[in-house]
Amino acid sequence: MAAPPGPVNAIMANEALRSKIHGSSVGFGAMTADFIFFLITFEIRKFIPESFLTIFYFIGGGLMLFLSYATLKAKVSNRSKKGNYFTGLAMGITNPYQISWWLTVGLFMINNFGISIIPSFFGGIVIWIFIFTTSINRLGSKYAKYVKIFSFIILLSFGVYMIYEGVINLL
Repeated sequence: MAAPPGPVNAIMANEALRSKIHGSSVGFGAMTADFIFFLITFEIRKFIPESFLTIFYFIGGGLMLFLSYATLKAKVSNRSKKGNYFTGLAMGITNPYQISWWLTVGLFMINNFGISIIPSFFGGIVIWIFIFTTSINRLGSKYAKYVKIFSFIILLSFGVYMIYEGVINLL
């Protein structure tokens, strides 16, 4: 859920073809952006009326459904960029999907699972960074198809779950 295909993962994959360290450094930069967005989301959720949360759940669920569809349509990038921490951080801070994700899905996650989910969430990101870059580095582009399928299933499932929770909140 924390690692949907997108520009950050595309750059991670490209850089992982060069070396695991290049790919991982991009991922850790993006994870820093996620942590910044988590802190912001955690603080602003106090000011969002409970009645608006259902709207955010539907928007977030729709975003996850869109990302699941976009995952299947995504093409493997063949561009090469310098992979480093600041590239990942800059991409994460300016990525509209990442911002939208924290204002919708992140808010949902914090409100429904509490702050105790955050260590597991960021632990999952760290695991993803290492597994993804190592796999891409070892298996090359053949692995991309399986990443797409797995990511599609996770994103679709969570999107449906968020919409379900939104419907339950309406009832």
